[in-house]
Amino acid sequence: MASNKKNNNYFTWFYLTIATLLIGIYMFGDGNTSATKQVNYSDLNSYIERGFVKEIVIYNDNEVEAYLYPDSAVNIFKSDAKKLGERPMVISEIMSQENFDNFLKEQQSTGRFNGTIRVEKKPELWNGFLINILPLIIFIGLWIFLMRKMSGGAQGGGGVFNVGKSQAKLFEKDKNDRITFKDVAGQEGAKQEVKEIVDFLRNPKKYTELGGKIPKGALLVGPPGTGKTLLAKAVAGEANVPFFSLSGSDFVEMFVGVGASRVRDLFRQAKEKAPCIIFIDEIDAVGRARGKNPAMGGNDERENTLNQLLTEMDGFGTNSGIIVMAATNRADILDKALLRAGRFDRQIHVDLPDLNERKAVFGVHLKPLKLDESVDVDLLARQTPGFSGADIANVCNEAALIAARQQKKAVDKQDFLDAVDRIVGGLEKKSKVMTNHEKETIALHEAGHATLSWFLEHANPLIKVTIVPRGRALGAAWYLPEERQITTKEQMLDEMCAILGGRAAEELFTGHISTGAMNDLERVTKQAYGMIAYAGMSDKLPNLCYYNNSEYSFQRPYSEKTAELIDNEVKELINKQYERAKKMLLEHKEGHAQLAKLLQENEVIFAEDVEKIFGKRPWTSRSEEIFDTTKEAATDSKTAEEVQPSPEENIKDENKQ
Repeated sequence: MASNKKNNNYFTWFYLTIATLLIGIYMFGDGNTSATKQVNYSDLNSYIERGFVKEIVIYNDNEVEAYLYPDSAVNIFKSDAKKLGERPMVISEIMSQENFDNFLKEQQSTGRFNGTIRVEKKPELWNGFLINILPLIIFIGLWIFLMRKMSGGAQGGGGVFNVGKSQAKLFEKDKNDRITFKDVAGQEGAKQEVKEIVDFLRNPKKYTELGGKIPKGALLVGPPGTGKTLLAKAVAGEANVPFFSLSGSDFVEMFVGVGASRVRDLFRQAKEKAPCIIFIDEIDAVGRARGKNPAMGGNDERENTLNQLLTEMDGFGTNSGIIVMAATNRADILDKALLRAGRFDRQIHVDLPDLNERKAVFGVHLKPLKLDESVDVDLLARQTPGFSGADIANVCNEAALIAARQQKKAVDKQDFLDAVDRIVGGLEKKSKVMTNHEKETIALHEAGHATLSWFLEHANPLIKVTIVPRGRALGAAWYLPEERQITTKEQMLDEMCAILGGRAAEELFTGHISTGAMNDLERVTKQAYGMIAYAGMSDKLPNLCYYNNSEYSFQRPYSEKTAELIDNEVKELINKQYERAKKMLLEHKEGHAQLAKLLQENEVIFAEDVEKIFGKRPWTSRSEEIFDTTKEAATDSKTAEEVQPSPEENIKDENKQ
């Protein structure tokens, strides 16, 4: 780091020297390089009488400039004419301008002076400074600004000369605000794996004495928002070592070779701070598999950067005490050389939090909020399956904003429920104008979803149905899904049938179909292709998976005949479930009609409303049992409205416009 400061000082002095030279040229080099001589008043009169002067300039401060003929100037300056310049002159002071004017008229009448006479106002010193120096200062400032912009805001100054320096942000050890494992809620499995790295950094001799080697790197893999960056900072905080943090895109620059130079500079700084941790977020920006760049030809800067990173992590040099941690949500596209043992020795999966972990995450983000006694953390955790840590933080913040908007003194339970609906489904648009016919069609559509989900064994339990427009959806059905690790074919078929219930209800009870089921059809088609082509759940193509992991593959891993067979199987599967949906709706035709009518009147109905029409649901799932315990606490319809979990993937219908 000391060498960087020295370089910055050198460049600072270089800029100052250049600026001083340019200012000197402007101040003392006014463009007149001819000879100049200061003379007294009698000598000036003598030169005029002898006919040496061809032009006279009289200033308002009684100073006179007399420009001489080159031949005459030779006698005055006693020098070669070539050295005197084009306009040699003498300067003198006059006592009285009136007397000097009379003298000049006398010399003109006698023919001794035939030149020109000019009377001018002498410019002030400050005006001359502004005219000559200010443009130069603006030019120098603009030049330095452009050099810094070209360097991408290089740290520590130096402009374009610092473009190859590392952009990593350094977090020093022994700071009071450092992050530890106490600040990371949930992710117990991931924390257990990284604790070994902390032990390596705290007590390396414990392992090296037995012949073991400190691991080179750990790769954190998981969906966005699960806390990968926070976990890496906690490792550095627990080990109390310096922490270099940067993004994979910080290596990429418009100049060829800059990325590799920044990698070298990063590891050079890390060696000076060892033991330490280097954390590279979104490493897929530079770690993408080589040889698959769609840009043909040329020198690939990204591949050069990756090659340098591979060399630094496991090259001829030793980087003892340096552990590289990286994070990505696209581990499938990383180069295999980057993932081999000896570089990233450990791949730690940071998954979405489960029920208990979500409760712990809520506990962290609820601390700074002023909460009402009605807030139930257990209920909030159950209502947000599939939410990441970042999603939960967003829910807490949105709930606080909703409470503040309604002039509340504390954030209550309903604010959190509204926040979940707001984040997942979008903002309610009660002012959107709909005709009675459109409202009836949407009610029949949503009632179809609710009816089928009530009678299908493996369908997710219904929580509420609404025809109030929210976001891009004109209506939605909300469910409380089970958190399961594997899904059976029967479960997927029941879910598919429930999704098709909206389109089936439109066709049966209105006699026509609409574009409102576009989102339903999209989800069903993707699910059917996944079952046939990837999960091997086809009768004609059993136990086959055609999943292709090649990112830039222009060829399908199956023949045209197989593609046609897959298409036919998908069509048959969807049509079968569609006919099943219509059959079930006809069996419960009267209940469906009552449900649709109630939905038109109230715009929002809940599970207890459906239960009044169809009776108790014949199937009870684990998630539904959990929900029943919360429903027992409801004392009125307002409390019932509060029980409405709504993760994004469980909105079973979005009637897009």
